[in-house]
Amino acid sequence: MADLSYEAWVARFRWEVPERFNWATDIFERHANDLTRVALYWVSESGEERKITFAELTRLSKRFAAVLQNIGVKKGDKVFLMLSNVPEWWEIALGCIRIGVILIPATTMLTSKDIMYRLTSSATPVVVTDAEGAAKVDDVRGEVPGVRQFILVGGQKAGWKAFGQLMSRAGKIGHVEKTSSKDPMLIYFTSGTMGPPKMVLHTQASYGIGHRVTAKWLNVSSGDIHWTVTGTGWAKHAYGNLFGPWYSGATLFVFHCAGRFNAKRHLDILQRYDITSFCAAPTAWRMIVLEDLKSYRFPHLREVTSAGEPLNPEVIQKWKKITGLTIRDGYGQTECALVIANFPGMDVKLGSMGKPSAGFDVAVIDEMGNRLGAGTEGDVAINIKPRPVGLFEGYYNNPEKTKGVFRGNWYITDDRAYIDNDGYFWFLGRADDVIKSSGYRIGPFEVESILLEHPAVAEAAAVASPDELRGSIVKAFIVLKRGHIPSNELATQIMEFTKKMTAPYKHPRKIEFVDELPKTLTGKIRRNELRALELERFQAMKTGRQDKAAA
Repeated sequence: MADLSYEAWVARFRWEVPERFNWATDIFERHANDLTRVALYWVSESGEERKITFAELTRLSKRFAAVLQNIGVKKGDKVFLMLSNVPEWWEIALGCIRIGVILIPATTMLTSKDIMYRLTSSATPVVVTDAEGAAKVDDVRGEVPGVRQFILVGGQKAGWKAFGQLMSRAGKIGHVEKTSSKDPMLIYFTSGTMGPPKMVLHTQASYGIGHRVTAKWLNVSSGDIHWTVTGTGWAKHAYGNLFGPWYSGATLFVFHCAGRFNAKRHLDILQRYDITSFCAAPTAWRMIVLEDLKSYRFPHLREVTSAGEPLNPEVIQKWKKITGLTIRDGYGQTECALVIANFPGMDVKLGSMGKPSAGFDVAVIDEMGNRLGAGTEGDVAINIKPRPVGLFEGYYNNPEKTKGVFRGNWYITDDRAYIDNDGYFWFLGRADDVIKSSGYRIGPFEVESILLEHPAVAEAAAVASPDELRGSIVKAFIVLKRGHIPSNELATQIMEFTKKMTAPYKHPRKIEFVDELPKTLTGKIRRNELRALELERFQAMKTGRQDKAAA
């Protein structure tokens, strides 16, 4: 895949989109002709291993498709899938895609309240989850009357159909209408600055064919073993644990473990197995380079990549100095495939986003939609004339939000950057207030809404606070109600309160009590001022530390 230079690849590239297309049958299943080719190499925390071939996974996905047919699920219906990285996740996902059922992946970190919102707003009739997820769903079952089928993976539970039993009784798949390239395939929920999470709708083509460029970036093919460290429920999982590697017939390596990322354990795995390609979020990379890398050997590793947020140049330098491998950064969104990256064969400028993917006309533009020259900050935007295949269809059931992200002939990413004289993009920050922490997108509105439920909180603003390890963490500025006195104990109590009310990655890791929040004349909180304050403090702290070291 790296035989062409970047320039030659871009010049020759053409999107090829047939009228009828199904990713499961037209892309995934073509690799099943070789009955020995491994699709999924799964390893558990306890050391259990499973190697599942493309042929076997094709058979299992057909069986789940038959399960859906047997319980009355039709093309265009939705399935809410909340599982961790267990093999059943891929059986279910492929089964849905195969018969045109819209898949809604969800992170297992969601609370009952999060689940209720997603089920009601998407009008999803089917839920598939494990025992832990089932308990959360049962907490709000009475508030989601539209859900008709509850499927439990692993074990049995009253009111739930056992996945294993359904699969064993499924029989053969019935008649399946061939899907169109434009048929809906997948919905991801993504957080915004204001309001609840939006539903990003992708078609069979926009992700199924659009991730052709992701495959180019990963630079893997049949015989390669690719490992992307990410949880289910995120677009990064679709990039690296579904569409990207399997487009080229590579083997997915999955290490299924509970708890937080452990750099040493992941380095041990990387050394022990014949992994040729590895992708992780910047937070993971920052933790990895803190380990004693000289004590490890990675004889099979050829490609290393990073995505989710910008990766520090210092991390890339340290990793390369010891391993000889360059971490190639990539940029994309839930709303699109990989649109800017450091592709194989390119000279990597440390800290740069790279150059646009083939098939995408990406530019930095001003408020009028004009392209800006080198060195000028503006909005990162994707030209939609013609519309690239890897771009989403819109926000499901939300035409107003969809309209709001387009400016003339451009889709606006809400990220700010500039281009240098060589055509490389350099990330500057978010145009909105969405917080990116450890690769997660966190809407401040969601965090603030939970904070306001605490009896002591009058007002709250959640912003990104710079952090050397995670890139950013969530910090809350809080105005207390009368009668409540600021204290460390109260701050801890509020943090513990939010942990119970929302997913763990969303809760504030810092709290500062203030007398008032900065606001516009119309009463909107000026989060940009608070972010700037946090950045100023962070830079002052680093400068002070450097001055002490110099002294």
